[in-house]
Amino acid sequence: MPKMFQSTFRAVTCSMAILFVAPAVAYAQPESTSEAPNSASRPNIVWIMSEDNSKHYLKHFDETGVETPAIEAMAAHGITFDRAFSNAPVCSTARTTLITGCYGPRIGTQFHRRTELATLPEGVEMFPAWLRKSGYYTTNSSKEDYNAKKRMEPWDDSSRKASWKNRPSNETPFFHVVTFAESHESRLHFGVDALQKPTDFDPKTVSLPPYFPDTQVFRHTAAFYRDRMSVIDEKVAGVIDQLEQSGELENTFVFYFGDHGGVLPRGKGYIYEAGLHVPLVVRIPNNYRNLVDRELGSRTKGFVSFIDFAPTVLNLAGVRLDKAGPIDGKAFLGPRIDSAKVDTRDTTFGYADRMDEKYDLVRSIRVGDWKLIRSFESFQPDAMWADYRYKMLAYQQWRDRYHTGKLNNVQSQFFKPRPTELLFNLADDPHEVNNLASDPAHGDRLTELRAKLNAHLKQTNDLGFLTEAGMLKVIDAPVENGKRLSSEIASYIDTANIAVMPWEQANKALLSAINSGDKLERYWALVAASSIAAWNRSANRDMAADETFVKLLHRRTLDTEPLVASRAAQLAAILQVEDPRPIFQRTLELSQSPTEALQIFNMVRHVNALAGNPYPMSSKLFRLPFNPDPKGLIQQHLDHLDRP
Repeated sequence: MPKMFQSTFRAVTCSMAILFVAPAVAYAQPESTSEAPNSASRPNIVWIMSEDNSKHYLKHFDETGVETPAIEAMAAHGITFDRAFSNAPVCSTARTTLITGCYGPRIGTQFHRRTELATLPEGVEMFPAWLRKSGYYTTNSSKEDYNAKKRMEPWDDSSRKASWKNRPSNETPFFHVVTFAESHESRLHFGVDALQKPTDFDPKTVSLPPYFPDTQVFRHTAAFYRDRMSVIDEKVAGVIDQLEQSGELENTFVFYFGDHGGVLPRGKGYIYEAGLHVPLVVRIPNNYRNLVDRELGSRTKGFVSFIDFAPTVLNLAGVRLDKAGPIDGKAFLGPRIDSAKVDTRDTTFGYADRMDEKYDLVRSIRVGDWKLIRSFESFQPDAMWADYRYKMLAYQQWRDRYHTGKLNNVQSQFFKPRPTELLFNLADDPHEVNNLASDPAHGDRLTELRAKLNAHLKQTNDLGFLTEAGMLKVIDAPVENGKRLSSEIASYIDTANIAVMPWEQANKALLSAINSGDKLERYWALVAASSIAAWNRSANRDMAADETFVKLLHRRTLDTEPLVASRAAQLAAILQVEDPRPIFQRTLELSQSPTEALQIFNMVRHVNALAGNPYPMSSKLFRLPFNPDPKGLIQQHLDHLDRP
């Protein structure tokens, strides 16, 4: 594990005004089992999850999708949630949110793949453990993929053979989870020969979003993936049939949902709607119809997020909640839940951090049809390389067409540095391609959402602002340490937000923060400066021409903290005022852990991919104080540096 950050933290003076007070964190912990209802009187609950699909591929949610008769039949006997969201756009982070009811950046579970498992905060368990304690038989078939350590065992059986049918008696209520991988990203890792194979969904009728090129590859991929959703629907029908044949269907709440969004390019891994907006249908059993105050076949536009699923299941199961232990979600079905109030819920938060070898700290807020995406490392394009992602033929072709000048402006956005803030009106722009953040007509909306998002990040003590290497030093008690470092984390958020200030204000704030005695303040100031330099040509010229600024930047390239010096090297490369290669060589030799080195290599890869890069790099330039895993993420970076 990396050495603990030793610097004395201090707040910056450039804090943005907080115009919104975030709601208090919800608290939940089951009451004593002596007060639990009789086991035989409680409903069964089944979750059916399909991997990697947003709501956009099902006609029940989107007119461009495929018909799913089994899911539609569930909806006719239940409720459709038109605005259901994963809080994270990738498997392990999303699943950890589901199983805990907690925001990943608050409890240290936001990185995919995790470096170390986080310790759950006091009073929080993987929620099926509470069901087990109250008499439920809990089974999972079979994917877990959690980023936190188990404390109480959540599952009676978690395996490919796990089944509710193995419960000790027919009177024992059960909670069963089944995950279907037929829609997983890997199903799109086919070669060019597959393009000749027919699909059930006609590629000619596919509706492509405007950010995709209209090619055979994209049409075939989109049609083939809709075929995968038809297979998912058949799997759903099989689960419903099993429940019906056993006589348990009308005793069982059945949830169908995607485990996060995806999986065509710009879906999985990104916090656009294609990565977060999931399908959700809940079938209501006749024998427990009284637990839900909604009409069968109804739809709601009330917002529900993955943080809400755990308390909802506990509420349906009659496991009462008190205020003893912190979770973030609120139940949306079951006793004591007013559906009219659920219908008024209109806010969801999203987060994306490292996905495999690609670092990119992004946060989002959606309120109604308005959405703000804050890209804290906006100088990196969305298209930054990740090996697994680019196994998809559509990704490869999209990238090739960009580099050969065959894309229009909207299709090219994915490959260019991003604005630090992206503001979308989803009612008019469902594909999120028309950024309104710089439009004065929407300045009040931008200010409102910015303040709400910043308040949320500070209230939850977002651990992403410690960097992953720094977070690992507090992972044994992430929530407690987040509270202890609350003022410091707030100051880092303020420093990072220098990037959204007008340049005449940001200039002075950057000089102060880059010269700070707090290494993470220096780090985030350099990140903010890089975002400004990559997006604002005038500011880029000013920085490069400012002798005082360039001298200070050079001083930071000599910083004793490897991550700070590496960020300085990255900014020097963006401004083209200093060769970053010797700096990267030194910082990698001094890196204090594989996690720190992994993030430095992300900076190396970004610089190596800069347009007109005068500082080409190969793996031969770098020596590490450890031997990287030959199949690990650092080795993927090294291998890619040597590709033509």
